[in-house]
Amino acid sequence: MPPRDTWFIRRTVSAPRLRLFCFSHAGGSAADYLPWHPHLGPHVELCAVQLPGRGSRMAETPRDDLPRLVAELLQMLRASDDGLPCAFFGHSLGALLAFELSHALREQSLALPLRLFASGCAAPSVCRLEPPLHRLDDVQLLEQLRGYNGTPPGVLANPDLLGLVLPTLRADFRLVGDYHYRQRPALPVPIHVLAGHDDPHVASADLGAWADETSAGCNYHGFAGDHFFIRPHAAAIRRILLDALATTLAGPARRAAIQWQ
Repeated sequence: MPPRDTWFIRRTVSAPRLRLFCFSHAGGSAADYLPWHPHLGPHVELCAVQLPGRGSRMAETPRDDLPRLVAELLQMLRASDDGLPCAFFGHSLGALLAFELSHALREQSLALPLRLFASGCAAPSVCRLEPPLHRLDDVQLLEQLRGYNGTPPGVLANPDLLGLVLPTLRADFRLVGDYHYRQRPALPVPIHVLAGHDDPHVASADLGAWADETSAGCNYHGFAGDHFFIRPHAAAIRRILLDALATTLAGPARRAAIQWQ
């Protein structure tokens, strides 16, 4: 297995009090979150997750088995744990990964994230991918990608670039398409749900069940925009993150969260 430094791209700060792990959407990479670093202040260390098959790991085989991927991420987290509390932010596929990784941490009696931010993703109990994108042929898949508004037009129009990214996209979509929800005790972690009002891929009715996944409170934050509302609203989203994390770090929840099991 590659060393943990290839899985996480970190941006250190002068007085770290919390590490923010960020998980990208299908086809995304750690680069999606690196511009956030200058805006997180002196106490929040950014740790963008770089999965195989993209960015600096483009030559590696992308993972298409969610339990295996979660197990690998868990191993990397254990190897890099230095006691600094953390929080998870994930968009779309990234939210599902962050959710499953949180459960994996609890199953191993490891420290849980202080907060879980689930962006652009239906609640796991109702999460579905329609149509099953990983089963479409290339022409059909490209048409669906245009509808998501997340892949740059220059990539969609370039056969050479498409040849590089399509295998990773198919693997990522399989992670969601083959996802099997398991009902487990609610996480003792506050969950923040972020969604685009005009997201055609995440129905508003599928967001409420996130509240069933936490015993520590669930907050909803809506934004104008489609599935990739996080791009035009990045500043507002960072403010929600920082306000929530500041509240957590200022109170006794910080101490209790480190011991949650």
